[in-house]
Amino acid sequence: MTDRTLVLVRHGQSSDNERDLFSGWRNPDLTGRGVAEAVQAGRQLRDLGFRFDLAFTSELTRAQRTLALMLAELGQSALAVRTDRALNERDYGELAGLNKQEARERWSPQQVHLWRKSYAAVPPGGESLAMTAERLVPYYRQEIRPQVRAGRRTLVVAHGNSLRALVMHLDGLSAQDVVEVHLATSQMLVYRFDAQGAVADKQSILVDLRGT
Repeated sequence: MTDRTLVLVRHGQSSDNERDLFSGWRNPDLTGRGVAEAVQAGRQLRDLGFRFDLAFTSELTRAQRTLALMLAELGQSALAVRTDRALNERDYGELAGLNKQEARERWSPQQVHLWRKSYAAVPPGGESLAMTAERLVPYYRQEIRPQVRAGRRTLVVAHGNSLRALVMHLDGLSAQDVVEVHLATSQMLVYRFDAQGAVADKQSILVDLRGT
């Protein structure tokens, strides 16, 4: 039986996450907690019996390091990895590097919420979620989906908003629905597809650091 499995993972906590900063295309590294989250994500997938044939990630350090730590726990450090800017976090423009509370005080809580969560609102000098989807979904269709349909078990480690755009596409969500989508650091989403390419099953796995 062909195993058409796609696992999406948000990177572990970064230093910008820890300080509640907008990251965008900034390139912070993981915190100690972020490392622990990535390691535990790999362990949890390993304990559930996951093995992968191919992985994809962005050009940003926090995603690449999360992937490397996960693969080490899976015993698959030599796995083929494809890196592409299409999977990068959305560009937050002038918000990048700002504390979220500082941004709310500067532009208003309502405006910042729109920039963070809505589909169409564009932060100054940055990308909307719709613009992020315009670069990510074609890449998914051209590079990732064919691998999954061919039965290659595929792991994608990326970012909160780039993955929101992909989840919106995979789940058939509306612009209103996607406002409610949030992925925790190192959260894993497991998709399994039928022979026609439709989603047959979806599972969400949160990292459990208790006892680690």
